[in-house]
Amino acid sequence: MSDPFDFDRMLALPRLSSLRISPDGRRLVVAVGRPDAEGKKMTTALWQVDPTDAVAARRLTRSVAGEAGGAAFLPDGSLLFTSSRPDPDAKPDPAAVTREEPTHALWLLPPDGGEARLLAAPAGGVDGLAVSRGAPVIAFGSGLHVGAATFAEDAERAKARREAGVTALLFEDDYPIRYWDHWLAPRRRHLFAAALPAGPEARLVAPRDLEPGASTFAFEETGADLTPDGRTVVASRNDASAIPSLAEDLVAYDLATGESRVLTPGDAWYDAPACSPDGRSVAALRFTRGDARTAQQARLVLVDLATGVQRVLAADLDRWPNAPVWAPDGRAIFFTADDDGHIAVYRVEIGGEVDGRVTRLAATGAYSDLCPSPDGTWLYALRSTIASPPRIVRLDTRAGDQAPAELVNSIDEGGIVAPGVVERLTAVATDGTPIGSWLVRPADASAEASAPLVVFVHGGPLGSWNTWHWRWNAQILVARGFAVLGPDPAISLGYGQAMIQRGWVDWGAAPYTDVMAAVDGALRRPDLDASRTALMGGSFGGYMANWVAGHTDRFRAIVTHASLWELRGFHGTTDTGVFMEHELGDPYRDPARYIRESPSEHVAAIRTPMLVIHGEQDFRVPVSEALRLWTDLRRHGVAARFLYFPDENHWVLKPANARLWYATVLAFLDEHLLGKAFERPALA
Repeated sequence: MSDPFDFDRMLALPRLSSLRISPDGRRLVVAVGRPDAEGKKMTTALWQVDPTDAVAARRLTRSVAGEAGGAAFLPDGSLLFTSSRPDPDAKPDPAAVTREEPTHALWLLPPDGGEARLLAAPAGGVDGLAVSRGAPVIAFGSGLHVGAATFAEDAERAKARREAGVTALLFEDDYPIRYWDHWLAPRRRHLFAAALPAGPEARLVAPRDLEPGASTFAFEETGADLTPDGRTVVASRNDASAIPSLAEDLVAYDLATGESRVLTPGDAWYDAPACSPDGRSVAALRFTRGDARTAQQARLVLVDLATGVQRVLAADLDRWPNAPVWAPDGRAIFFTADDDGHIAVYRVEIGGEVDGRVTRLAATGAYSDLCPSPDGTWLYALRSTIASPPRIVRLDTRAGDQAPAELVNSIDEGGIVAPGVVERLTAVATDGTPIGSWLVRPADASAEASAPLVVFVHGGPLGSWNTWHWRWNAQILVARGFAVLGPDPAISLGYGQAMIQRGWVDWGAAPYTDVMAAVDGALRRPDLDASRTALMGGSFGGYMANWVAGHTDRFRAIVTHASLWELRGFHGTTDTGVFMEHELGDPYRDPARYIRESPSEHVAAIRTPMLVIHGEQDFRVPVSEALRLWTDLRRHGVAARFLYFPDENHWVLKPANARLWYATVLAFLDEHLLGKAFERPALA
């Protein structure tokens, strides 16, 4: 008999991510996240899994600090990973000034096991590992202080600032100046490349800075890959020099000469570069910017490394591709795409008589981290569903719409039993468009004992409900007796470009009426109680929660997390507000769309009790939005509560904070849907 499913049971589940396969195909490595011994933070360890499923998984790394998720195999089977674990060979320095935040260093684990050894520990950390298929050459990101040319100079500048007690940041014509949850100073992320030294004790010395004069935002969260011979790095590079005309181009860096070539014409955003096995081309994602009339669009493109000539792959597939991965023989590219409430796996053929042919390999579930076996026979991946967390599965690389084989000797979950019954629903919008939703309901819900309904609106807004969520987990609410509906309204991914176009610019139109249509359709069921409903959303879902509050009083309660409230102010305070201008226009010359689409314009109509939640470190949707919302709600006499996290960002990541989040939300729903007195969480 398994334990009842609640927050603590969910917290104990292993969180799988960053699946990798060894060059010989005999080992899979996956990052597994769990709470630390004190339960105050999540830590990650690397585990080895047998692709044949013959033997049980075993843990490879053990450190109190834990490891970062993105490991990478070298051609000889050695495993590179990053970790903030201490260097066992470092001598204690009583005079050293302790770092404010731990950074991740680069470590190497030999192919035959043994102790990991430190390769490099720059003060600016190591992230974004990329490894050549055929040579011991790597690329990675690391931060450098402005004016520092080496890691040693960077460390000296950092030490001088700490000893002087200086925390101020100076920006000079930079944009943006912060991103998601961190300021883009005093360090800037640079891209480095290096050949790994031979010898069991060798460390990485003087890696090459591929672009010493890079701007603040040039390599922030951008992808990179290497050609198989290790001679060229292809990276995405941001250009914010002429805002709002932002671009992200593919740039090829010759490691022998130091020269660089821009491969793309500055017409879009190019990301996720993946170099072909023959080193002649690179696959990438191409995102158009969109404008006030035409929605943004994503394509999979193939770019010739010599000429920059590109062509679109899978052009007839009306879906947004993601995460391209080459087949080992170079004759196909695998990728994922949101597809009707799932994240499906696709194969597109490259060259020959079948050039461009697309096959959907798996249609149900949500897939990520595609790993083709070296012989081209199998495709390993992580797969989750609305009812189950990520697990390792195996697919045939050529069979269409197949059922995946789960590796049973993978990471033990301890017998998870999610209590909710998951169903796929379809409603009809006011213009006749089908609106898909996931319903998760208690197994004992019936016409005689109907369940209260809580509606989850997803963020993005370019997103979809299609996978297991650690932050918005419907199963926890179902275990409490609620049913949860997750609709995919206009501007959602997985339903074609026309669905995105329906919600483009007019956020408060079709996205809102589609949510209402999905709710109306679900509430025709006798096992759901139409008189007891609530709505919740985060980010764009929070925007929609605020919009709903100002346009209907049909819900008994609304939870709005990290939400947009007043778009003119949001444009100037969010980390990358100029992105909005491609859709909503120039707010200085014509703020009409910003005013029209702001939920704040309808505050006088709000009657529904609201729970406002926000984190201080959220730079994507700054806490100023919540403060303005709270003031406006109180000024208009709306019954409301405000849950504030001073140490969280756009998400709530620390276990204790997440527990408090769920406890507060459930108490709020209990109060308004079940008629119970609000039970203030003990630690709030």
